[in-house]
Amino acid sequence: MSGAPREGVVVLISGRGSNLQAIIDAVRAGQVPADIRAVISSEPGAPALARARTSGIPSHVVNFRDFSAREEFDQALMQQIDAYQPRLVVLAGFMRILGKNFIDHYAGRLLNIHPSLLPEFPGLNTHARALRSGTKYHGASVHFVTPEVDGGPVIIQAVIPVLADDRPETLAERVLKQEHRIYPLAIRWFLEGRLSVEDGRVLLDGQPRPEQGLFQPESTPGTPAGPS
Repeated sequence: MSGAPREGVVVLISGRGSNLQAIIDAVRAGQVPADIRAVISSEPGAPALARARTSGIPSHVVNFRDFSAREEFDQALMQQIDAYQPRLVVLAGFMRILGKNFIDHYAGRLLNIHPSLLPEFPGLNTHARALRSGTKYHGASVHFVTPEVDGGPVIIQAVIPVLADDRPETLAERVLKQEHRIYPLAIRWFLEGRLSVEDGRVLLDGQPRPEQGLFQPESTPGTPAGPS
């Protein structure tokens, strides 16, 4: 993939940046034809900023606390992003709800990853909610961002079984491993021009993905919770 064009990507973060690191690693390995032009954080102390600096990627902070209104924060964030003229904007653990004007500005080129099998469990505390529900399967979803929170068209999902002895922490750890697998893949598909949206459904190379994009990881040891 070394000869493929490398299009600009800006990554927005708020926390530790494990998905950011997975994307950086995939770019370094030649698996994603991206030029990560900047990492921007809403939190000054986010550990992900150190990951960016270690990798030689320009990093910036747009602290939401410096703004009296969300619209002002969104405008400042847009100005910082647009200075790098990215083809794609990636939310990787970005913990601020973005306004409609921001989302419309990047419509069709703004991706997010969510730790559930959307449309199940949008929002926060997904792992505890999944366990309380008694579901046998859980996972992660990469989707296009729309004004409806966690409601945009899904590009790809990874599914794992919920084990009988799972706790929110163990479930989160196993889901995160799958996030690291599917997010770079979705970014690659986007940058290669292979994704489109038709009637609210994502197509890959013009074709619907089987099972609405479910990616079955390698089998996980243990027994799914609940009756078979």
